[in-house]
Amino acid sequence: MSTMLARIGRDRQRYENNLRLVSGCIPYRFAKGNDSETDNLESRIEVLMISSPNRDDLVFPKGGWEDDETLEEAACREALEEAGVRGKLNEKPLGVWEFRSKSRQDMCSLEGGCKGYMFALEVTEELETWPERENHDRRWLSVKEAFELCRYEWMRRALENFLNTFEENWKQKFEATEELSESPPPTVSDCQIITPNLCIDHPNSAQRHGMTFSWLVPIRAYRCLE
Repeated sequence: MSTMLARIGRDRQRYENNLRLVSGCIPYRFAKGNDSETDNLESRIEVLMISSPNRDDLVFPKGGWEDDETLEEAACREALEEAGVRGKLNEKPLGVWEFRSKSRQDMCSLEGGCKGYMFALEVTEELETWPERENHDRRWLSVKEAFELCRYEWMRRALENFLNTFEENWKQKFEATEELSESPPPTVSDCQIITPNLCIDHPNSAQRHGMTFSWLVPIRAYRCLE
């Protein structure tokens, strides 16, 4: 049994214009045994979804954003409580959606309205037990399977944004790799001599020659505390 406890109640819940503020994430990983650089990006990614009692469709971890945490911390907490995973959260939201809850159990306000923020979470740790394991099973799925099984239309749109972001970054990665392969080696005039046997590239030339690059958007690691 998990020693961690999920938060309960709505005492600290944030609201905006009678909408309950919700934070969630799309946990993902790169599929094992699929290392070909020519593979379609969609086939290289798996996303984690969770089930709900007495339902066959699936959702991504999400829950109320409370007043003692940041939006990003709330997304990480929900991933830990509902899916039992920790990881690195991309601090740039995939988008913001307004939606209405479809069940009394998930009522977000007197009017049932919610405003949800979704993030991408690269999973680095999967726990064997987690606070809401009895209510939520978790499943790793292909992106195609996730589209088919996703319960809410707004979550499908978040998944589309997630995939589009990765495709753009993937494209930038290969463009940078191609530029690197075509760039000539740096000349002595591009270097600053600091010892007779050692020189460093001009501060701006590393990027100019494609010597360093990052294909992922900047991320900030958030560690979910037990």
